[in-house]
Amino acid sequence: MHELSIMQSALSIALEQARQAGGTRVHSIRLRIGALSGVVPDALEFAFEALTPGTAAADAKLAIEHVPARFWCAKCAREFQADDMFAECPECHTLSGEIRAGREMEVASLEID
Repeated sequence: MHELSIMQSALSIALEQARQAGGTRVHSIRLRIGALSGVVPDALEFAFEALTPGTAAADAKLAIEHVPARFWCAKCAREFQADDMFAECPECHTLSGEIRAGREMEVASLEID
C-alpha cells in the first residue's frame, strides 16, 4: 500500500508548512489527486486516520479533490476528458498522447491555527 508513504509525505509537508507559518494546529488538509495518479483515495483516508494521532493534525479533516484526466487533441485543437490512458477524442476519434491533467498528487491547501 504505497498510499501510506504518500500520506506520510503529505502529512510531513503539511506539518512543516504549519510550523513555518507559526501554526500549532492543523484543522484541515486538502489534497488534489488525479484520476491517473494510481492513488486510491480510500486508502489515503485510511492512512490519514492512522498517521495523524499524536500530531498537530490529530483532529484535522482530510479533503480530497478529485482531478479528472484531461487530454489534448491536436487535430481538433481542443481539450477533452477520458477515464483512462486510452484517450480517444470524442469528436475525431484520434488517440491523444498529450495529458493535460490527471496525474496530480499535491497538497493544495491547509487550514491552521
